Amino acid sequence: MLGEILAAQKGDDLLEQVERIRRLAKEAQQSDNRLEVFAQMEEELRDLPMERVTDLVRAFTLYFQLANTAEQNQRSRARKLRPESEEWIARAVTRITDSLGAEELDRIANALDIRLVFTAHPTEASRRAVLSKLRRLFHVLSQDTEEGTAARRRQDRDLAEVIELLWQTDELRHTAPSPVDEARNLLYYLKTLYTDALPGTVALLAAEVEAAGVDVKQNVEPLKLFSWIGGDRDGNPFVTPEVTAEILRMQANEAIEVALEKLDTGSQVLSVSTNLTPADEQLQASIEADLTALPKFPEFVVDLFRDEPFRLKIELMKGKYLNTRDRINEGTPHEPGHDYANTGEIREDLDILLGALERTGSDLVINGLAGELSRTLAGMGLTLAAIDVREHSAKHHELLEQLFDRLGDTEIPYSEMDDEQRTALLSRELASKRPIAGPGLHNGTLEITDSAQNTYETFAEIAKAQRIYGQAVAETYIVSMTHGAHDILAAAVIAREAGLIETPNGATSGRADIGFVPLLEEVRELRMADDILETLFSDPTYREIVRMRGNIQEVMLGYSDSNKDSGVLTSQWEIHQAQRRLRDVCARHGITLRLFHGRGGSVGRGGGPTYESILSQPYGVLDGAIKFTEQGEVISDKYLHPELARENLELTVAAVLEGSSLHRVARATAQVQVERDKLMDLISEAAFGRYRQLIDDPDLPEYFVTTTPVEQLGMLNIGSRPSKRTTADKGLDGLRAIPWVFGWTQSRQIVPGWFGVGTALRAAREAGQEDALKEMYQTWHFFRAVISNVEMTTKKTDLGIAQHYVRSLAPERLWHLFHLIKEEFEITLEEIRALTGENELLDSNPTLKRTLEVRDQYLHPISYMQVNLLTRIRQLDDVEAGEDLKRALLTTINGISAGMRNTG
Repeated sequence: MLGEILAAQKGDDLLEQVERIRRLAKEAQQSDNRLEVFAQMEEELRDLPMERVTDLVRAFTLYFQLANTAEQNQRSRARKLRPESEEWIARAVTRITDSLGAEELDRIANALDIRLVFTAHPTEASRRAVLSKLRRLFHVLSQDTEEGTAARRRQDRDLAEVIELLWQTDELRHTAPSPVDEARNLLYYLKTLYTDALPGTVALLAAEVEAAGVDVKQNVEPLKLFSWIGGDRDGNPFVTPEVTAEILRMQANEAIEVALEKLDTGSQVLSVSTNLTPADEQLQASIEADLTALPKFPEFVVDLFRDEPFRLKIELMKGKYLNTRDRINEGTPHEPGHDYANTGEIREDLDILLGALERTGSDLVINGLAGELSRTLAGMGLTLAAIDVREHSAKHHELLEQLFDRLGDTEIPYSEMDDEQRTALLSRELASKRPIAGPGLHNGTLEITDSAQNTYETFAEIAKAQRIYGQAVAETYIVSMTHGAHDILAAAVIAREAGLIETPNGATSGRADIGFVPLLEEVRELRMADDILETLFSDPTYREIVRMRGNIQEVMLGYSDSNKDSGVLTSQWEIHQAQRRLRDVCARHGITLRLFHGRGGSVGRGGGPTYESILSQPYGVLDGAIKFTEQGEVISDKYLHPELARENLELTVAAVLEGSSLHRVARATAQVQVERDKLMDLISEAAFGRYRQLIDDPDLPEYFVTTTPVEQLGMLNIGSRPSKRTTADKGLDGLRAIPWVFGWTQSRQIVPGWFGVGTALRAAREAGQEDALKEMYQTWHFFRAVISNVEMTTKKTDLGIAQHYVRSLAPERLWHLFHLIKEEFEITLEEIRALTGENELLDSNPTLKRTLEVRDQYLHPISYMQVNLLTRIRQLDDVEAGEDLKRALLTTINGISAGMRNTG
């Protein structure tokens, strides 16, 4: 169909050229003289006019979009054909009950607290206009029809129509999205999840657990949705307090719209009549109270549902939701009983409905639609997703420096204090009752920098949002680049100034309306993880804040920066050890640890299969609570289609159930673990040394920029956040981890996903540890998951293509770095084959192996066209380059992203 549409839209000559180039790419895969075939391809592409180059790239890119949709459809079909006993949650429930009994299942099923955090990190290159058509394509493709029937002909016509529309739709954004645009895009997914996948998954969990003789309590919310959009301020100047307020208001309007739709369905179903079932006194009392608080409620509705109190109660709830929407949009105060102030008040009404159903003996309804309605509305609250706020640690110190220096009561200026001195000062300040700033800080008249004032206003906006939507709207404040306890105490002191924290004294019991989360991103901080928490927990005031927050301490682990800092293997090992240290220090202080995994889509940013990632955590770390990010193109791959969204939610729930119950104690003996740790230390040290050999080379910044299209990434307009933390940052230090991974992936070098692993495995083998390596690979979940992800990345790496980038784009004096990369890659291939026992990479995963090999036939031409266009654009200034050349180049970036899928 694609070929027919290409011919119809652009002529047979385009289709013939596409096929000719594809055949050359396929021949290159099978030829012993690959470079000669590539030379023919290069000759085919040389000096083509921009319009033809763009058409060719778009044709290959559209192929990938169709292939991705076909693969997603196949995954959906496989899910439907899977036996019930092999369903993720069913299998987990069986394993737990067989091993530990129903009592343990009861404990963990009612303790689940899985938090999915959707971010706006810019690696989703596809526009929403494209994504909506791909979703329709999936829907049409998923229909079962017979060859030769009218239904098949209609299906074929519908498929062709969508493909034609995709060809005619501009896949490039012409302006960068604002945070509000990003939030609007997220709403598309959140609404879909609440409409189908999330309540369906929770209902399935309840049914499977009930079949095992256990009930999931109605107030349990095993899956919760969070968002960083509008709250992630780290390095994004466009996320202001005003933007946060606007996005929350937008989310609230959507949440109320979804709630009204759900209540409409509930009203249609809950037609329980008092003519047949005795009236419930508590339900009736609630209805009378609502009618008193809602004097303008239509009398005809009361008459219509006089004998159907459940429907009348639901209509009254709808009235409160409508009043809540008016209150939020008009900025008027909450009126008790007239509108909803928070999720708690919504839950109270839902509990009244469920309690009345229970007293009337409607157990099936409670476990069915009513229970689903209750969990969905309580889960959505007033904003669909709670918002996390994140800011760089330096911003808090910038504000406090100005406030403390203004007071002038410290022996030395704040800016000259070391970490220990700052910790002591902030600890004393947090325990005291004095404000360190007067009303001027609150009304913006204090003489401090705009940047410092803006930092304070973020906290003030959180307090305001909690007054409008309830405390659950923003309960987490993340401090990125946390280097020590003083970074967390600094945020807590500012939160106290904004009224979010009130430390207890004789007159008050105190309150903590927000919790503080250290984000540990680099190796040094990961190694200090327990020391940072130990210092915080030893501070009486901070310990009291944790107690007031339910004795839960959340800690975020940053995969991206630790990888960029130390390489994939060292990063994974340091994170694994940090989790152990965090587990132990929290246990000593009687605090529940909730780990927040900042995972990206690519292996270089902590990506990989979710199920394996969860199960590979250290024992005892997981006890029902976990939090992780969903980013970039991974969001559309997992959640664009309801069937696949259900699959991903179900496997996540299953993994957390199993990891929390079946991995509470060590699987290996203490002696085996000691030996494994020693070997991992040896491996990590070798990998780190090799990685730093590359990273510390003074030529690497120039090599990276010249051999990848990273400089053009910003032109794609795929995110609101700049690719560097500040404009003053030069070289690689200030470059964010996302463009770091994205650039390497575009040129098929993918250094962040594998570099250093081969040298590490070889060092262990040459130290006589080959048998120990194989034993770890066979029996240790963590090590096997790391190697599996590296193996997948090496299969996606293509140094034949990468060499073309280097030879064409970089001066010869930089080629020595490619020789280093190639040498390490060959070592890595050899060592992984030796470890896994495979003749070729991914022999144990033939489906993935096959799909990657097929994709290469279409990826190689785009890569060659990208090199050609990069060469042209670098010979011209911005004006001379022209829009056609820029467009063609950006189209190649989109095409490679679609083909590689997990680009960053």
